[in-house]
Order: sequence, then structure tokens, then C-alpha cells
Amino acid sequence: MTSIVIAAHNEAAVIGRCLDALLADTAPGEFDITVVANGCTDDTAAVAALRPGVRTVDLKKAGKAAALNAGDDAAVGFPRVYLDADVVLSSAAVRSLATALESSPAATVGRELDVTGRPVLVRAYYAIHGRLPVLRDGLFGRGVVAVSEKGRARFGRFPELVADDLYLDSQFAREEKAHLDEYTATIATPRRTGDLIRRLVRVRGGNTAMRAAAARGEITVPVRPADRSSWLRDVVLPRPWLAPAAACYVAITVTAAWSAKRAGDGGTAWGRDESSRTS
Repeated sequence: MTSIVIAAHNEAAVIGRCLDALLADTAPGEFDITVVANGCTDDTAAVAALRPGVRTVDLKKAGKAAALNAGDDAAVGFPRVYLDADVVLSSAAVRSLATALESSPAATVGRELDVTGRPVLVRAYYAIHGRLPVLRDGLFGRGVVAVSEKGRARFGRFPELVADDLYLDSQFAREEKAHLDEYTATIATPRRTGDLIRRLVRVRGGNTAMRAAAARGEITVPVRPADRSSWLRDVVLPRPWLAPAAACYVAITVTAAWSAKRAGDGGTAWGRDESSRTS
């Protein structure tokens, strides 16, 4: 039985949509779904509990790593799919991931960025970010990571790190990651420029903390290095018509780096690496 673990912090507005897509055409008992509401001040757990067959775990303290570990403790089957609460993924996609994991230890799907109604700076940022080649071969940037039982056995508990998807990506070599581009996860981009910058500050801090943990020997797998010039070399130079969007991209990443440095999150260079997440 495929188990799906969803860590959810104040996701009452979107968790129903996520679960309804998963359950749309499933047979009873086909999927084992656990929603771990962590540190919620809204009705995330209550909304999830309304869906038949969905297990809910309610943690008082917010924290994604603890939520993922609690979800693993409750889940009963393999393969295991880790899904973000704001991602819409079909039941057919989950079945295809399970099939792919028969020959690969890890798998994910394609991604579709929803920029509808977003301000011009947000759309410009994702015009660059959405074309980064790192997002084509990694497990991050989709909010969907699936692992086989053998793949899950490569690591123990999720560490207390923000960059959980980068951590999962680091467990597997490039050729071990199956990408099912015939299915997509719809990613909701930030609705305001300020929200995008705040998200980038968190991402930057999380990626930096993970690389620092690896340097200290606390994480023993090789962590994907940051590519500071990919946005220019791989995206803009082959597509000079993207130059105006690139100017916005640089402005946003500079602002996020400056904000991260002030916050003490460790972001020190504007090209450091906001490419290992969706935003």
C-alpha cells in the first residue's frame, strides 16, 4: 500500500484541495494518507479529518522535520510519498510514482508554476527560476518526493533542517531519480513580492544550514553544491529576450540575500542558491 505523508502548518485553506485530488478516484484502502498538522492555529487538522480514510496527527509545536518523522511513524506502507499540503497531485500520478519506484529508489513528477494574478516582479522572478536546469534533474521544487522501501532505508529520522527536499535529493545519485513529466504538481507561487522575498530568505537559510551541517560531518551524504551563475549561463544568455526579467530576478535575489544576512541566516552572496526549492 502506498503511504502518503503530508506535513501541514496552517494549511486549512488548501489541505482539502490537496486531499480531494488524491482521493478523487481511489479504491477504498488504496492509499494510506497521514496529515501531520504541526503548530497550527487554524482548522488544518479538522479539515483533513473530514476526508474519509485520512489519518490525522496533531503536533502542538511547529516544525516540518518533526512532522515528517511523526508521519513516518504513523504510515504503514511503501512506497512512501512526501507531499506538501499546498500541492495538487492526482491519484493517477501517485500510482505512476509507485510503478516508477519498482525500478528506481526515488521519483518525482514534473511541475507547473501558477503565476496567475501575481505582480510583475513575481512573474519575472519565476520566468528565470522556472527555467533553471537544476530543477529538471533534482527532487526539489515540486513538493513531491517518492521513495521506495529500499530508498527510505538509506536514511533514518529527518534532521532538524528546513531544506528537507534538498536533504532527500542528496540521498540519491542523478541516475537513481525517476522524473515522471507526464504528471505535474501545480505549485502556487507567492501572491506578493514581499512574500516571495520572505520565502527566499527561509530557503536560503535552510540550504546554507544544510551545507554547513554537511561540512561539520553531521550529514554524511554529498549535498548538491550551489551554482551561482546558472541563471545567467543557462537561462538568460541563450534567451536574451529574458533580460528584463533577469534584472528583476537579480534585484529580488539581492534583496533576499541582504535580508538573510541581516537575519543571521547565513545568506552571503546573491547568487547563493535559491534554485533548490520552488521559491
